Amino acid sequence: MPQRMKKWETVLVGPSTPLEEAVRVLDKGGLRIAIVVDENRRLLGTLTDGDVRRALLRHLPMDIQVSIVMCQEPQVAHLDWTREHVLAIMETTQLLQLPVVDENNVVVGLETLHDLLQHRPLDNPVFLMAGGFGTRLYPLTQDCPKPLLKVGDKAILELILESFIEAGFHRFYVSTHYLPEMIQKHFGDGRRWGVSIQYVHESEPLGTGGALGLLPHDEIDLPLLMMNGDLLTRVNYRGLLEFHKEHKSAATMCVREYEQKVPYGVITSDGHRVTGMVEKPVQRFFINAGIYIVSPELVRSVAPGTRIDMPTLLEKAMAEGQEVTMFPMHEYWLDIGRMEDFHRAQAEVDKL
Repeated sequence: MPQRMKKWETVLVGPSTPLEEAVRVLDKGGLRIAIVVDENRRLLGTLTDGDVRRALLRHLPMDIQVSIVMCQEPQVAHLDWTREHVLAIMETTQLLQLPVVDENNVVVGLETLHDLLQHRPLDNPVFLMAGGFGTRLYPLTQDCPKPLLKVGDKAILELILESFIEAGFHRFYVSTHYLPEMIQKHFGDGRRWGVSIQYVHESEPLGTGGALGLLPHDEIDLPLLMMNGDLLTRVNYRGLLEFHKEHKSAATMCVREYEQKVPYGVITSDGHRVTGMVEKPVQRFFINAGIYIVSPELVRSVAPGTRIDMPTLLEKAMAEGQEVTMFPMHEYWLDIGRMEDFHRAQAEVDKL
């Protein structure tokens, strides 16, 4: 079997590795898997995005050993398998990666669907929201729309666009409001990147959900990826799309885990009687990450001129009995809303 084992050695971790460190290995490796091995490289298990999402949903601490959350009986490939055999197993099992092992269960490589299919393009439309004023970044945004502020040597929106292009997307829509001519001049029709870019202009702010009403609804024939134009992230868009397809929901919302530490001892009581005391507890919540996948039907439900934000639109869909799912993210994510976020982005641009 031809060897397609790009960077696989960089994603090997030991069973006692803390989950937080294993997630860093998973993210940095870019192969969407971490392979758990013993000191002799014998396969013990695997850690994928799905395993991490399930751990996040259970609010497990990030310092637990990776062996607790890994898949302990992963599907594998063998050295004598053909490319067609590997693809057939991936299709049957719905897996994106298969560790390659020898007769002693020693890991000798990694097969990925990405490499086997040579990065096929994705026809799903992408909607980037670039109409905000960026008032909290004033005076930087006095004469420049926030999506065109540079992080490193590229505009924020350009970094977002290129991350989608790298994942295989090529159909883009951009909503504008503040200084729209600067955004259109910078990106044009997308031919510089070999993609298509169309613009919709909000003459007055309609909210993130309302902007959907300005899209050419007859062209939205596949689930639409939607993202705020001031986010930097390494979320795996293909994995997100596959998650959405698997759950067949009206919309999928990306979420991040947010921790809030109470700086005091918290008392529980029953009337005057103290029933318990917890010193400086940590509360964990999921917050909206500003990245969505929306079904064509939900897009078409927003009439032109409707003023509505995405959370309200999703609440409306749920009230009508439609299913909305959440996709817990563990990858790098930064919302550039404040000046300190903008400065942080400059220092962390190498993570993109």
